[in-house]
Amino acid sequence: MIDEDTRYEAVRSRDARFDGEFFFAVETTGIYCRPSCPAVTPRRRNVRFYPTAAAAQSAGFRACRRCRPDAAPGSAEWNVRADVVGRAMRMIKDGVVDREGVGGLAVRLGYSARQVQRQLTAEVGAGPVALARAQRAHTARVLLQTTTLPVTEIAFAAGFASVRQFNDTIRAVYAATPSELRAAAPRGVPAVRRVAAPSAGIPLRLAHRGPYQSTAVFDQFAREAIRGVEEVEGARGHRTYRRTLRLPYGTAVVAVDERPGRAASRPSTHGHRGGWLDARLHLTDPRDLPSAVQRLRRLFDLDADPYAVDERLAADPRLAPLVAARPGLRSPGAADPDEFAVRAVVGRGRAEELVHRYGKVLDSPYGTLTHVFPEPAVLVEAEPHGTPGALATALADGTLRLDAGADRDDAYDALLALPGMDPRVAAVIRTRALGDPDVAPPGPDVPDAWRPWRSYALQHLRTAGEPVPGEQEDHRS
Repeated sequence: MIDEDTRYEAVRSRDARFDGEFFFAVETTGIYCRPSCPAVTPRRRNVRFYPTAAAAQSAGFRACRRCRPDAAPGSAEWNVRADVVGRAMRMIKDGVVDREGVGGLAVRLGYSARQVQRQLTAEVGAGPVALARAQRAHTARVLLQTTTLPVTEIAFAAGFASVRQFNDTIRAVYAATPSELRAAAPRGVPAVRRVAAPSAGIPLRLAHRGPYQSTAVFDQFAREAIRGVEEVEGARGHRTYRRTLRLPYGTAVVAVDERPGRAASRPSTHGHRGGWLDARLHLTDPRDLPSAVQRLRRLFDLDADPYAVDERLAADPRLAPLVAARPGLRSPGAADPDEFAVRAVVGRGRAEELVHRYGKVLDSPYGTLTHVFPEPAVLVEAEPHGTPGALATALADGTLRLDAGADRDDAYDALLALPGMDPRVAAVIRTRALGDPDVAPPGPDVPDAWRPWRSYALQHLRTAGEPVPGEQEDHRS
């Protein structure tokens, strides 16, 4: 936690390290911004601070058109925290409120809707409805400015219940009509060239804060790729990672480009800056855009705070040279937690067999991508025996939950309770599928000094080719 004077200094220096961690609003203009906004710094007495964009919007401020605060990286706090607020924030970003309402969110959390409302409002300045509204507005802006879909279709694709609600929200958040917002789309930037429809691919820039070691991430994905579901194509340093996804309303093919050694990842005269990964999403249903984006963000670990991680790990003599060599190294997650758990248990070769025997075939192949990984319910019917069968059964009947809002301790205990489950594999699943930043393999003594970033510490060792305590090669999917 930082005080308001420190926040104002971050605004004065346009320090992008804090983009997404908080927002500031200017009372005299009625606009809210991210800390790195290039506009003239307002006077301290006119500035108010908010923990989320939704809180600023609820207070009556509209989004800045220069810095686009709604496109800032997400707060790393929600990845780290395992309490009800952290879990709720992850699920709201995944679209649970839009699909299931506040009641559905509360049921998943095991609390009453009133308790969820109270805790979120107290900590992030907005309740679940306001948080979901802010996300719908951002989705609508992306679709307005990157596609030529009719405005009415965009309204419902973004999750609005009516066109009137859509129009009112866009005016309130952006001080513009949907048509004016579309006309104001940035020109001359490849990532925002408009396409005819989401099926043709929605171009996006997935923002991250600080340095990002994309080469290490793409190397790992190339080693792990499952034929038919994933591919990594191109020369090292200029690769594209593609994969299929099963989403709440349909399927998708997503593509993300490698962007190594970007100057934007280094400090600038205005403080520390971030960068982005270029992506393109081919969706069968545009309502899946928020879920697809959040899954990519978790997969590539884009909401991490590399400054906090590197500061802690660099204090260890063993890790210091590794951190210096690869600042901002990420701990990748999983695009589909259920899929990753099955892959971790059965191994890469067997996973490919399952894909081609039981996976859903795409209506139209996309290069070498032909299938979506089979659902747990399908695997229960096809392969009911052994640890893989027990895992698929637990996932299918809800005994084991690995979604964005799952309780990590409960899920880990449920994994260990499965017959034949290797604790080391369970630790890998907790790291990747549950996105836990502080996981160590069972048994060997991993230094407490690496807490709360032990997952990142082990990732540094793997990337450098050094021995990882308690880990064997065949236990990585």
